[in-house]
Amino acid sequence: MIKQSVIFRDLSTMDYKSAWDYQEALLQANVGVKLEVRSRQSETKFEIRPSKLDRWDSEVPTENAESETQNYLLFVEHPPVFTLGKNGNIDNVLMSEERLKQMGIEFYRTNRGGDITFHGPQQIVGYPILDLEKFETDIGHYLRNLEEIVILTLAEYGINGGRSKGETGVWIDPDLKGKERKICAIGVRCSRWITMHGFAFNINTDLNYFNLIIPCGIQNKQVTSLKKELGREINFEEVKEKVKNNFQKVFDVELIHER
Repeated sequence: MIKQSVIFRDLSTMDYKSAWDYQEALLQANVGVKLEVRSRQSETKFEIRPSKLDRWDSEVPTENAESETQNYLLFVEHPPVFTLGKNGNIDNVLMSEERLKQMGIEFYRTNRGGDITFHGPQQIVGYPILDLEKFETDIGHYLRNLEEIVILTLAEYGINGGRSKGETGVWIDPDLKGKERKICAIGVRCSRWITMHGFAFNINTDLNYFNLIIPCGIQNKQVTSLKKELGREINFEEVKEKVKNNFQKVFDVELIHER
């Protein structure tokens, strides 16, 4: 069976707003495809054929909007930036926007789910632009799949990653009170089953930035990185390859590399 293809693009270092606009353009292009195809379908007269029982039934046209949409996976590193989800609490940002600007940290209110988080150098930010009608139209299942990609990657480094009940993302020791620490934040948006935004996986990330916020609005829990957990600098490109391979496994797709 031929696997679905997902175009992979590594955007390298890109400011947050440019990457957001790029995602939005890809999402809207896919939404446009769906609207156009379904508009054509509504104008198409159903072909009438006799059934085996000699009754006359309407046969739905075979043209399929989902078959014409294109899936993407984007990797990017952002300069230091805090982003707040659409339902996030601004009080979880512990510095004023003016002070953040003075420190060279950007700030954006976004249209994704989740609360406040940080993006910065040596953090793998993954933005899947997927048509979930080609996979499963269940946002909860989609979020669990994103978590599973990181959990599988951590396992390759001997780390037991897990989930914290009621809290999206990937955690280490989520059930040990006082030792819970988050290594990957997740927040997404979905329009007509097309996804955008995604996950932020801390590799050699400077964790001091997280002291300026209440990460994801969760009190009294730590944030960690692969570097901190292993006690050494991690080969960033190596982790990217592992994440890509695990993305292919979890979603059962083939990545097509494009610049």
